[in-house]
Formats: sequence, structure tokens, C-alpha cells
Amino acid sequence: MTIGVDFVAGTRFPAAGAAGVHPVHDTQIKRLRHLNFFQHECFLEVRTPRVKLPDGRVVQVEPEWFGKLAGFTLLFEALVLAMARQMTFAAVAKLVGLSWHRVHAICSRYVDLALAEADLSTVTAVAIDETSCRRGHNYLTIAADMDERKVVFVTEGKDAKTITHFAEYLAEHKAMPEQVRSVSIDMSPAFIKGVARQLPNARITFDKFHVVAHASAAVDQTRRIEQRTDPSLKGLRWKLLKDRDRLTDEGRADLDALIAQVATKRTPRAWLYRENLRDILERKQINVVSAMLKQWCTNVLRSKVEPMKDVARMIRRHFDGIVAWTQTRQTNGFIEALNGLFQAAKRKARGYTRFATMRTVLFLIAGKLDFTRINPQAA
Repeated sequence: MTIGVDFVAGTRFPAAGAAGVHPVHDTQIKRLRHLNFFQHECFLEVRTPRVKLPDGRVVQVEPEWFGKLAGFTLLFEALVLAMARQMTFAAVAKLVGLSWHRVHAICSRYVDLALAEADLSTVTAVAIDETSCRRGHNYLTIAADMDERKVVFVTEGKDAKTITHFAEYLAEHKAMPEQVRSVSIDMSPAFIKGVARQLPNARITFDKFHVVAHASAAVDQTRRIEQRTDPSLKGLRWKLLKDRDRLTDEGRADLDALIAQVATKRTPRAWLYRENLRDILERKQINVVSAMLKQWCTNVLRSKVEPMKDVARMIRRHFDGIVAWTQTRQTNGFIEALNGLFQAAKRKARGYTRFATMRTVLFLIAGKLDFTRINPQAA
């Protein structure tokens, strides 16, 4: 379906940057995709005026409902944006009858416009993490505002330069690196180095769940080593790694039977060390946690559970950041959940391969961008 849109002969039009209304010099026909009329695709053929200004210049005048990308109305672009936040670009393209590239172009345009107006002046607590973006060792680094629970920055790589890029990005968006008071990261040496240099006032917090994950890996490694000489440990992997409360009655009985052998086996000893570590990190008094954690490291290093000794050494190397958890309670859980959503979106789309596409998808999923300033219909 095609609808013609015209104006009355002799109409004068205002033009941006020039006072008053101005006579039409000539016109151009523009064809725009609009919302469907029932099941029929709808296009508007708009006779668009060009007006002549007093200084002799001729400029195009476009109605305010023209889209931000040539060939679409604002209402149609708002529909595409709403769908793209819930679906892959390919699925949206199939539903609205466009190519994948046109859908991507609309979304990228709006993301770029919204980010250009982003105000990060209130950002003080940040979580930074990396996620894989392509096969091989290709990564993206994501920074999120932990108070607003939204992604604010995405860049390629996972080295110290990514933190430099983030600090520069803050300065470009009404913020300063010095205003960041708390940063939650994993124990990546590159992130630690970057934060120390570029975010000088930020207190580093190492996510408690990363620390416990290292301890769980040590439990599993201990089981693997001991299983070579003790076949009775076979089949217990997930019972050791899962929370006890989430096990079935049979699973809890098997685990309790294993823990009863703590005096003769190293695997149950490693499990108890992990549970003790988890309990310590749940406490809220920083002086108590500090003292208990130091004692935990001493006890582990005196034991014969070699994989857990590596965890104790790691805790000693990153002691201040781990203890900081008791006060900041800041984790990377939001970004970890986002990583899961992003990887699921990649699988649905059979993989995104370009950084620009991945950046657009991440901001659509978790950027909480306000598109209404650009398009009032995109509520």
C-alpha cells in the first residue's frame, strides 16, 4: 500500500537556523516505510519541499515524523527498536520485511545517537568484566554502572588499555575518572594495573563469587588427583560442587558419608576448606573477616591439600581487594548474567562477528538507553 502526502500550493515553511517562513524553491519525492496497514506493508510517498532562504541558500525541509535513517518514519523505527530489544536482528528483519543490514543500521544509529548524549556524571561504582566475542582468544570488555544496573561502556580486548579507554570515555561524557570510588573486577593482572593507573580513587573489590569459584575448582582438582587411587570418589563431582542445600536427599547422604572420612581423605578436607571460606566471606565485620581469612590461609598452607594451597596464595596476593567485599558488597553478578544473555543471543543469531554489531546488541539488551529524546515514539 502506498499513500501520497502533499502540501497546499503556496505554503511557506520554517527552516532550521533561519527566522520566519520561506517560499518553496522545488520539491523532492521521498518514499518512507511506515507501520503496516493490517497485513499489508505501507509506504508513504512524501512531496518534500526545499525552501529558498533570504541569503540565497536552498535547504531541505523535512517533517518532524521523518525517521533518523533515510527511508523510514519515526513510528516504524520505534517498532524495530522495541522488537530488537527482545529478538535477534534476523528475526526482526523477517517479521517487518527488511534486510538484516537495514534492521542493524536502524539499531546502530539509535544506539550511537543515545550514547552521544549519555551523561555519566553520577557514576561512582563500576563493575568491569570481559566476555568472549569470537572463536579463539577474542574478547570484549564491559563496564557497568552498578547503581543503575546498566552497561555504560564496551570496547575490544581485555588488557590494561581497555581501562584507559574507559577513563577517556568518562571524560567525554560529563564525568571524570577520579569520581569512581569503587570498582569490582576479577583478578586479572591487566585490569588491576589499569584500574590502579586510570581510576586513582577507586577501591578495588574482588568479587566474592570469583574467590569461591577458585576454591571450587581446587576441590574438583583434589578429587581428580585422589580418584586415581581411590575409585570410591567417582560420581561425586557434582555433589561436591553443588551447594549442599540444593542436593537431593540421596546426594546429601553420599556427601555426608564422604565428609565423615575427612581424617583419611583430602577431598572432603578440601570441601570443608571451601565451605569455611564461604562462611568467612559472608561476614560483615571487616576486622573479623581479615583475621579469619589470614588464619584460613595459614591453616590451608600447613595442610597437604595442594590445589587449595594455590587458592590460599592467591588470596594472600589479593588480600585487600577480597576483604573489601565485606564493606562494598559489590559483585560482578550483573555482568555475569549479562554475559549469559549475550552468549545466548549470539547462539540464536548463529554468532555475531563484528564488534560494532556486538556493541549494539549489548547496549540494546542492558544499556537502558533513553531513546525518547531522539524519537518520542520509542517509549
